[in-house]
Amino acid sequence: MTSALSGRSAEILATLTRLRAADAPTRGGRVLSYVYDSGLAELDELAAEAIRIMQPVNGLDPTAFPSVAAMERDIVRFARRMLHGDDVVGTVTSGGTESCLLAVKTARDVWRAAGGTGTPRLLAPVTVHAAFSKAAQYFDLELDLVPVDAGGEVGPECLTERFGPDVALVVVSAPAYPHASLDPVAQVAAAAADAGIAVHVDACIGGFVLPWWAGDADPLPAWDFAVEGVTSVSADLHKFGYAPKGASVLLHRGRDRHRAQYFATRRWPGYPVVNATMLGSKSAGALAAAWAIIERLGESGFAELAASCRRSTDAVTAAVQAIDGLRVVGSPVGPLCAVATDDSVQEDRRVDPHHWADSVRQRGWLLQLQPGLVQSDGTRLPHTTHLTITPVTESVLPGLLSALTSAADEVRGVSAASAADVVAGLPAGFGDALAALGTRTDQLDSAEASALLNSLGLGIRDGGPVLPERMAPLLALLESLPAPLTERLLVELLAGLTEP
Repeated sequence: MTSALSGRSAEILATLTRLRAADAPTRGGRVLSYVYDSGLAELDELAAEAIRIMQPVNGLDPTAFPSVAAMERDIVRFARRMLHGDDVVGTVTSGGTESCLLAVKTARDVWRAAGGTGTPRLLAPVTVHAAFSKAAQYFDLELDLVPVDAGGEVGPECLTERFGPDVALVVVSAPAYPHASLDPVAQVAAAAADAGIAVHVDACIGGFVLPWWAGDADPLPAWDFAVEGVTSVSADLHKFGYAPKGASVLLHRGRDRHRAQYFATRRWPGYPVVNATMLGSKSAGALAAAWAIIERLGESGFAELAASCRRSTDAVTAAVQAIDGLRVVGSPVGPLCAVATDDSVQEDRRVDPHHWADSVRQRGWLLQLQPGLVQSDGTRLPHTTHLTITPVTESVLPGLLSALTSAADEVRGVSAASAADVVAGLPAGFGDALAALGTRTDQLDSAEASALLNSLGLGIRDGGPVLPERMAPLLALLESLPAPLTERLLVELLAGLTEP
């Protein structure tokens, strides 16, 4: 029998396999961000086969493809039960960013329909996901970010004292990604309900794990639709729902609010267009995979995986707290945390989290470096290293904990990377080019941005980014530059990756 993938097809797949070999590993627990590995090979096989079955289906029109509507109904039914939303309806989206965008677009339109005029305001802690900055930019809202304390937490009064008739939406997180802080959902939602303001809970990372995170003896504060003033919640199926990218669910309290999410028109000579999401034609593959995994796991399966995450998270945070010179930031909730320098110890015992992450990477584990931030009130959040824990982590805990400890021993006492030292080591061309920019830091054309990247020793070579072996100095430099300039340089770097 001749293989269906002989000849040129086999060559193409071999090339694809070679390309994949350069990627960070998506299985095995070596990458503690970006990927969410259940550790169950059966789920991977199930998801792959579900995608294959639905490969030719267009999710645009559930009247032509009723399988799409059937799976979406089941997912929404499961999610609303999980999030205590008996009066809730919703939609499966292409990911957390689209869920967040649609939550903001819906709130803006409902606010306008209720008589709001001018530019509406989107109010949130500074730790809210960057997707909401994108939403504010896309949908023309003023982004009002409230400072948090050193643990990444925000007091409810810090948000409620900024309420006003121009606020179309308040966003709180369960938890916030940078430091795993659980925002004061109940207090903010109660005050917002009294003020007639919508509240969105961004549970993109926590939505499919927090419902099983704490037992009856140690309950979490209420954060989902059990809180009366919450009007919408986003929860990602492709995070702790263990589905392939990209799938998320956006839930609204009440049909009328949900319908405001839709776009519809018959004012063109083609077929009437009705879209629940920003996409029109779309794959039904991720939807099918998410549906299949929910059907396979059920609540008991998710509870077991959450328990594994809880055990590993406790082990990792305990290990970090035991490392002289490091500390876990704040009081993290869920299977993630941020790690910072312990400034309470003598300098020669301190461990810089970015040097630590670089050293851990040399041992075969990828952590996520987060820059520091000067908030609007002048206070500074320190630079940190982020870890996300998944069920597969439990199977590799000994090796991970050993790497975290030995890496800290290697860099203990090494001062944090200094932007001044980094700049001093750069070619003179960088300083000259930077000085020539003046105040035009967000108005560079492509040639100017590329020249600056090249002077930094960065850029694109052979189809890939040229990055330093150690990321701590680069993060220190980017943190010291004006934010608009950093953003423009990163756009140029990433855009260059896909240029032929």
